[in-house]
Amino acid sequence: MRKQTYEHIIIGGGTAGCAAAAGLVKKGARVLVLEAGTTHRHPLLDMPPGVFKLLQGRSKQMKFYKSVTQDQLGGREIDLVQGNVLGGGSTVNVQAYIRGRADDYNAWNDVLRGNTDPLGWGWDDLLPVFKRLEGNKRFDNALHGRDGPVTVSDPGHVNEMSRDFVKAMQAQGQPFNDDFNGDRQTGVGYFQFTYDKGQRVSTASAFLDPLRGNPNLEVVLGAIVRKIIIENGRAVGVIYRDSSGEHEVRSDGDVVLSAGTFITPKLLMLSGIGPAQHLHSHGIEVVADLPGVGQNLVDHPIVSTIATLNGRYSYSGQDRGWRMIRNGLQFKLFKSGVVMTSGLEAGAFINPTDPNGLATHEVYCLPAIADPAAAKLAGAQAGVTLSILLLNPKSRGNVTLASGDPDAPPVISPKFMDDPRDIEAMVDGVAYLRETLGTSPLSNKIQDILAPTSGCVSRTDQAAFCRSTVKSNYHPVGTAKMGADDDPMSVLDAHLRVRQIDGLRVCDVSAAPTIPSGNTAAIAMVLGDRCASLI
Repeated sequence: MRKQTYEHIIIGGGTAGCAAAAGLVKKGARVLVLEAGTTHRHPLLDMPPGVFKLLQGRSKQMKFYKSVTQDQLGGREIDLVQGNVLGGGSTVNVQAYIRGRADDYNAWNDVLRGNTDPLGWGWDDLLPVFKRLEGNKRFDNALHGRDGPVTVSDPGHVNEMSRDFVKAMQAQGQPFNDDFNGDRQTGVGYFQFTYDKGQRVSTASAFLDPLRGNPNLEVVLGAIVRKIIIENGRAVGVIYRDSSGEHEVRSDGDVVLSAGTFITPKLLMLSGIGPAQHLHSHGIEVVADLPGVGQNLVDHPIVSTIATLNGRYSYSGQDRGWRMIRNGLQFKLFKSGVVMTSGLEAGAFINPTDPNGLATHEVYCLPAIADPAAAKLAGAQAGVTLSILLLNPKSRGNVTLASGDPDAPPVISPKFMDDPRDIEAMVDGVAYLRETLGTSPLSNKIQDILAPTSGCVSRTDQAAFCRSTVKSNYHPVGTAKMGADDDPMSVLDAHLRVRQIDGLRVCDVSAAPTIPSGNTAAIAMVLGDRCASLI
């Protein structure tokens, strides 16, 4: 058994964990990062669209879970995916860079004012961190940074279907927005991405690669943490297992938990931190009775409308046969062509029922058919997918233990559409996208609408369609949330410290009290970086 002492131990080298590790090492600390997954060096991970190939192949760079049966969805189980690789979600996502809105974080600030040791989490507090981490290729202004480690750039290639989508949305009355991270989120436009000249920029490449060879940083891959060691109310170390056996490592400073929204609460509970009754039921000694551990799970539910096209305008078929070979060579030799994009180039933030209100939905335009069942129906025909997600869903799920066995996967219940307001809002969004598909110039290239079918007209039918097709957008947050001192469901204080336990912090997006209005990689980086600054 390996026994060694470090100044700080970080459990999970994901999006937030890499940022936290870099921040601590730059302060001169000796840091151990324990990552359960693999290296981030893989040719398909470097290419913007490569992640779709890995998803289809159920690769080792991703961890695949199934939810428990969802009664509100007619007994469906939901597929859930998390990064199982250094860099976490930033290594396997589609790289769209969205920070969320100022009011998201001002709401966090309002919640966290009820701390005896307060710390600001409002927009004015976090914007300097976002800017410092960002190396934007287009913007250099009050809202964007140009010299940060995380490169943010425009899509390397834009498909004509993406352009038609943007024009159709404008014809529907949506304003063109050249910066979804600007003063105004609402509107239609083109995403920016965390890549540089077609090369993915993950937190592993941005934060850890520059520290390669630094004696203060040690990264262990394939390290499955079994338990956090708690002695006299303080986290003092970690027990983990890798291919060489089980090991115990100790920390003189802090243990930082950054294992993701599903595994962070699992490890807290296995270590005796969580709802007392639930822990007792699995024979786990309670160290800290924190009923909020594993609760408050919220994700962005997403529903897709899919259509076939009357010509080969989209990316359909570009990942097979001689086209795939040609595209790969063009990318390698000239850094150009369709491999320079993940395919997700255009999008929108809309409010289908109140055009003057804040955006309630995010829309993706993918010039392809990603759904296997729809692709089978389309056959050789090219297609396009318009997907809509709820930015601020009301439903809340949970993560619990299956048993006291560390090898057992967590029990996950996302509870999509559990709140009736969510299903009503999703129906509004799907109806809006049906109108988009029927709006020129997009409509000029549509052959047939595969989903929802033409017979799906009434709101009852559309609600049934949403329940039968809703998926995760892979943005789960909230299962170890920050909160006020008088909130019994609060797991962390404003300094990301686990309540009732010294020397233990959480820095991944499970710390989020509520879900931001957009993709979650950017705020994960901020959480990791800020955690390092607080230690």
